[in-house]
Amino acid sequence: MKIHVGSKNQTKVMAVEEAIALYPKLFPKPEIRGVDVDIDLFGHPKNLKETVRGARERAKKAFSDCDYSFGLEGGLMKVPLSKSGFMEVGACAIYDGKNYYLGLSPAFEWPKKVTDLILSNKADASQAFKQLGLTQHEKLGAVKGGIVGVLTGERLTREEFTKYSIIMALSQLEKPEFFI
Repeated sequence: MKIHVGSKNQTKVMAVEEAIALYPKLFPKPEIRGVDVDIDLFGHPKNLKETVRGARERAKKAFSDCDYSFGLEGGLMKVPLSKSGFMEVGACAIYDGKNYYLGLSPAFEWPKKVTDLILSNKADASQAFKQLGLTQHEKLGAVKGGIVGVLTGERLTREEFTKYSIIMALSQLEKPEFFI
């Protein structure tokens, strides 16, 4: 069974591999491959609609000569009563050539100054953390554990954070009778 991931980011590919391994009956002998996809660059997604749209676009553009494709995107969503008014969430879209299956990760709050830079279109999350002197890394998404790992003291890594969104999307494939 061929599975494409709409990114060559090893954190995303590894999260798909780990999630798929939990479903041997659904995905016998999976061949998982990260694929470069051209997506409209709109900066860091600033709402849930943009985040889900980005995941769907990645999945659709990765769908070629495969059984399923996975699109993974992180972005902000409004959360009332949070310090900044926003939290970061991950979206997974699985595409079978006809239908999408969506899942979301847990959510967490960025430091307020990071959120402010993202919302003002002055930086994406990696750039904001670097500009504020919170990291020396150029791309936090490629760093083992990611920033969620830093914020949680490695209790939750980016790989796991991403894997949860995949598992939530896979629930629709595993139990299709629930989603009629």
